[in-house]
Amino acid sequence: MKKNYYKIIGAICVVSGFTSCADFLEIKPQNEIILEDFWNEKADVDNIVAGCYSALQGDGVRRRMMVWGEVRSDNVQAGSNVQNEDLNLYNVLRENINAKNSYTNWDGFYDVINRCNTVIKYAPGVAAIDPGYTEGDLKATIAEVSALRDLCYFYLIRTFRNVPYSTEAFTDDNQKMDLPATPFETVLDSLISDLERVKGDAVSRYPENKPRYQTGRITRNAIYAMLCEMYLWKKDYDNCIKYAEMVTKELKDMEEENRSKSSRFNSQSTIEARLNGFPLENDAITGNYFGDAYEAIFVKGASKETIFELNYDNSPSTSGMLSNSAVQAMFGSSSTSGFLKPSTLVMEDITSTTNRTIFEDANKMIDSRLYSNCSTDDEQVVKMAVRSLTIDATNTSSPKMSGSLYAKDNNSSQWIIYRLPDIMLLEAEALCQQMIEGSDSAVIETNKPLLEKAFRLVNAINKRSICKAILTDADTLKPGNYNTKSLMEGLVMRERQRELMFEGKRYYDLVRYSLRDGNTSTIINAVTNRDDVNKSYVPNFFKKMDAIFWPYNNEEMKVNSNLEPNPAFGSGESTSMEKAK
Repeated sequence: MKKNYYKIIGAICVVSGFTSCADFLEIKPQNEIILEDFWNEKADVDNIVAGCYSALQGDGVRRRMMVWGEVRSDNVQAGSNVQNEDLNLYNVLRENINAKNSYTNWDGFYDVINRCNTVIKYAPGVAAIDPGYTEGDLKATIAEVSALRDLCYFYLIRTFRNVPYSTEAFTDDNQKMDLPATPFETVLDSLISDLERVKGDAVSRYPENKPRYQTGRITRNAIYAMLCEMYLWKKDYDNCIKYAEMVTKELKDMEEENRSKSSRFNSQSTIEARLNGFPLENDAITGNYFGDAYEAIFVKGASKETIFELNYDNSPSTSGMLSNSAVQAMFGSSSTSGFLKPSTLVMEDITSTTNRTIFEDANKMIDSRLYSNCSTDDEQVVKMAVRSLTIDATNTSSPKMSGSLYAKDNNSSQWIIYRLPDIMLLEAEALCQQMIEGSDSAVIETNKPLLEKAFRLVNAINKRSICKAILTDADTLKPGNYNTKSLMEGLVMRERQRELMFEGKRYYDLVRYSLRDGNTSTIINAVTNRDDVNKSYVPNFFKKMDAIFWPYNNEEMKVNSNLEPNPAFGSGESTSMEKAK
């Protein structure tokens, strides 16, 4: 953690359309400020918290969320001109990563962490002198920035395994910053303990007239979602399930409070049946046309199933706000091609109806995600690259997608950190881990309620995605086809991949499976399914558990002698894959 990275950056508000500096989602960076002259009133705290979100939205952090969570998986491969324009990304795609690769740089995440630590250090002093900054306000602030800090550390440990961990604010260049790496399990336990401590202080609901606050800032439900996933990584399946159900209940309660919202299906009871009672976005527009869920979640934002998202603006040149430049670079725009495209495995799966790897054969061609994830016409990622999307399913054997790509530099797609299907599938995964293998009567009796519950979760997400207004038994998954632990586990894994494709989740899922299995066979099988990887080098490379994580950046190693390099990777002195063999 380099000294010159720790700067405390303030933020100011956009005046147009907003009335106070509490409009956290509409912020512009400001220059470095002097600590002693700043922490005087609640507005000062609000501005620094706004800066925490601004830093998290920044291009460097967002690109790493995408690259770390997606690129080393079976979802994507090299797109247009990436070898010439982003050689570091190209090398990641080839599994030719070394310590000089720029994507091993973690500065942006530690910047957010230090901003959060600084708020926790100085905010109590503001509460002591500003009567308008109450004890309740202070507790809510500390809960919010603690969760943001914990989220950043969660990204770091899933990427690098062991990382320097500190809850101290670094505001002085004389402070000791060359900390040794703390073990993965220790950091994970600390994150869980921290979130358990502050969850009750977090804001539960924001005013209805500020819907983006509910999804664009950390809430109590966002903390529940984080705990759900962290407990799954810890293999504490009871707590994972507990928090998943708390998330679902909170969203369900909010949905019931907003029943007055119009629906495009025949009746509310029809929607309830289709979605198994879960508060998911409905996908039908009207008749045989679909795509509502995509636009509600990724274009409009603040959807009823979204728990926490990063918001972007489609007119950055006039508003001064950030556009989603990371998505534009990776997936393209109306005038530029993206550095990434769907893998051949994904494209083959989309155009087939039998022997699929990701999608279910039973769904044939009527799964809307076949069209909202990718375009078969030009083999381009569609999700988050288009600002409008309609699926014409008049012909159920061959639905057609039409959409409008974002213009260059105007991508305002929401980047989802957590939404309900993610949490539901984490719960289903935990339920699978509570099952036992076997086929005798005792095993069947033990697994039956777990299988039923897991299937109900998966089936709701799957049914939501079927491009037919009226569903029949022939259109939906059959529980009898997934009546063992291994079969249900496979279904859950596939549903996660197709539902969350390109959202920065897939590689982390593969890492979690590998850690749980104690071997890397799942990740080897997934990555070698791509036709653009070296099929002799990659399986041998991934035999080492160290290889599923990333190397520490060379510059970090220079300034922090306490970091031990990841033995699976080179230092950067030789960058050829051939020599690495």
